[in-house]
Amino acid sequence: MRSAPHSLRARLVTAALLLPFVLFVALAFALPMLRLIELSLSSPEGAFASYIEIASSSVYRAVFANTVVLALSVAALTTLLAYPTAYMVSELRGWKRSLALWCVLFPLWISVLVRTFSWILLLERNGPVNRLLLASGLVDTPVSLLFNSAGVHIGMVQVLLPYALLPILTSMRTFDGRLLLASDALGARPITTFWRVYLPLTLPGVMAGFTLVFLLGLGFYITPAILGGPGNMTIAMLIDQFVTERLVWPLAAAASVWLLAVIVLLMAVASRFVGLVNVVAAR
Repeated sequence: MRSAPHSLRARLVTAALLLPFVLFVALAFALPMLRLIELSLSSPEGAFASYIEIASSSVYRAVFANTVVLALSVAALTTLLAYPTAYMVSELRGWKRSLALWCVLFPLWISVLVRTFSWILLLERNGPVNRLLLASGLVDTPVSLLFNSAGVHIGMVQVLLPYALLPILTSMRTFDGRLLLASDALGARPITTFWRVYLPLTLPGVMAGFTLVFLLGLGFYITPAILGGPGNMTIAMLIDQFVTERLVWPLAAAASVWLLAVIVLLMAVASRFVGLVNVVAAR
């Protein structure tokens, strides 16, 4: 049994170790959030006038709905592309795996702005993508891939793909391959082994990648602003418009708080179906 002075010393040491983290959270998150909420309540028309204006406007509600739908569709497409790619990387060995991982991580070192502008050159009417489609006979005339939803999805999926791939790859690398041998020894077909064994055990990585991409997609700004059209406005673009064009800081702060509330609500709903702790652990 521990003595009282020893227990008190252990608590003091624990408190001292936690103090830097608590101070960082307080200064970098809690105080800015309080300032943001205070700013959102500073409208001359009333404390909650900015919140009411956003909630009562069909235009602003449409922007919020479009942002959530865009984030969901991008997260789904990104996860679908990341899963087979992660499986291919997990099956590689030696320098081939190192090279594949380097190819996955390399785009993260390049600015999102540079990558987005590169897509303008690739997706324009006379760009390489349209020339390839015409040469292959899939289309007769150049396809419009810029300043619409197609361009936004292509750009966002490319930017966010590593964020979905890495959690899935982690879950695949920790998968016990002996389970596949056991399933094969019991006479299960490969497709049955995949659906009944491999996919369920790698699902935490899939959910982690999907959740991460979805949350990042909700706040995306550069790619929709450059590759999208008038119908592709997101919440981040709306907040930027409030600050730079209309100079209505309380409205921008209220939109930010609404966005945070939407994220918290969606995560609360998701937590009823998926264990968020397991998603974060992705093992």
